[in-house]
Amino acid sequence: MVGNCSFCRCAAHFHPKPLVLQGHQRSITQIKYNREGDLIFSSAKDSKPSVWYSLNGERLGTFNGHIGAVWCVDVDWTSTRLITGAGDMNTFLWDVETGTSLGKIPCNSSVRTCNFSYSGNQASYSTDRAMSHPCELFIIDVRSIDSSISSADPVLKLTMSEQQSKITSMLWGALDETVITGHENGSLRIWDLRAVKELNSVNDHTASITDMQMSNDATMFVSSSKDSSAKLFDSESLMNLKTYKTERPVNSACISPLYEHVALGGGQDAMEVTTTSTQAGKFDSRFFHLVYEEEFARVKGHFGPINSMAFHPDGKSFATGGEDGFVRVQVFDNSYYEYVFE
Repeated sequence: MVGNCSFCRCAAHFHPKPLVLQGHQRSITQIKYNREGDLIFSSAKDSKPSVWYSLNGERLGTFNGHIGAVWCVDVDWTSTRLITGAGDMNTFLWDVETGTSLGKIPCNSSVRTCNFSYSGNQASYSTDRAMSHPCELFIIDVRSIDSSISSADPVLKLTMSEQQSKITSMLWGALDETVITGHENGSLRIWDLRAVKELNSVNDHTASITDMQMSNDATMFVSSSKDSSAKLFDSESLMNLKTYKTERPVNSACISPLYEHVALGGGQDAMEVTTTSTQAGKFDSRFFHLVYEEEFARVKGHFGPINSMAFHPDGKSFATGGEDGFVRVQVFDNSYYEYVFE
């Protein structure tokens, strides 16, 4: 029993048959819904970011151009442009409708994170620390994109010191004025883009940040970490509001837009996966109450760790992307809406 709800009953919260989106040859690195929720964008280690219909799981197409593992993907709020960053040391901007590349930005090392700002006028991406190059965060203007973007100067460039460590996750703050970064050493930092300075940093996590996702109203965000926990933070003050503890590394966490629920996905590192069975429940999606921090449901599915997960914008379904190369879309059924947390 967890949170006054047995797991056998929890299984009834979910439709018996999830959609399984098959198409990637290697493990999924990130998945994102567009604003309306009719499209899912996925990036994977197979160098071909894809777009799918979330309703029936049909793949619309792929964005071809990268030649390395694609680590990050984001779509703007109008669903017209896509940004991806990869291990081939390139950031690509794409036309969503046609799948053509609008611009390519060469970098000095692997591109680990990328995001459009809320307005869609700017985008940000960060590069790894590699060889003699430090970890850097770039802000670029994407109002008009053409081939000249490859040589254009960024609006802003922030260089991370060794003490600040590599950026592993990133979010835009309110009104496009700030960026929040999660780091390999577990720290979170908020940057003022106009004053070009760090406003605040906290060290509540003890290991690398794996994912950060905003709440619907952008007042809070949830972070996941290899320290086996996810935490809820105030998006302005970076105050730690809640903590959701598990027994193994958490690779992704998201906040329901509908209820006070937080979903976590993870599992142990890929190299240890072969020694464990799926029966052990290590690769479940786990649902916690946002306020009470109690786990109340688990959903099985993947044959390896979950690397990325996201709620549908209407909160009635969620998607997970796994080390097994599949994206699974699970729709909640009526008992999920009727369930009362006691």
